[in-house]
Amino acid sequence: MALLPIVRAGHPVLRQTAQPIGDPQDPQLRRLVDDMVETMEEAGGVGLAAPQVGVPLRLVIFMVPEGRAGQDPEDTPLPLGALLNPVITPLGDEMVEAWEGCLSLPGLRGMVPRARRIRYTGLDLDGNPIDRTVSGFHARVVQHECDHLDGRLYPSRMTDLSTLGFVDEYARAAEAATRAPEVTDDA
Repeated sequence: MALLPIVRAGHPVLRQTAQPIGDPQDPQLRRLVDDMVETMEEAGGVGLAAPQVGVPLRLVIFMVPEGRAGQDPEDTPLPLGALLNPVITPLGDEMVEAWEGCLSLPGLRGMVPRARRIRYTGLDLDGNPIDRTVSGFHARVVQHECDHLDGRLYPSRMTDLSTLGFVDEYARAAEAATRAPEVTDDA
């Protein structure tokens, strides 16, 4: 396995539509997935799309860690796995805003609206069909990673760009707010 370079916003591969995968059992595809897993784990992410490592294929890897799944029964933890040629169908009109970051936009975060509940289909690495209905964080991570397959980054989905900022700046502001002197009414 090898660490792959993660391309950043502005790279042409992040602006194009990725190509479908023909043979899920191609040994080169399995090597790519292994390298993507190592790359994502090293970067501390929960998902990675093939275009983020410069490969324009319809392939994402992702996981839903136990601590990230919510209370909704459809927001289920999921071990790390691959999803090939995914198709997403939003279920209902409900949108939910939450903070997102991206390995291709290092250090940035923003509030992004996403469908609360989706159905996604595709294939696993053995060519077996995947068909899941999910919500919450599980739905968010799938939507985020699959956006990369269509040449989209999360800021293009934001409705309020004033929330886009650097994580370290948000941390400094939060720390300063906790150190602010208490105001008392001594009158």
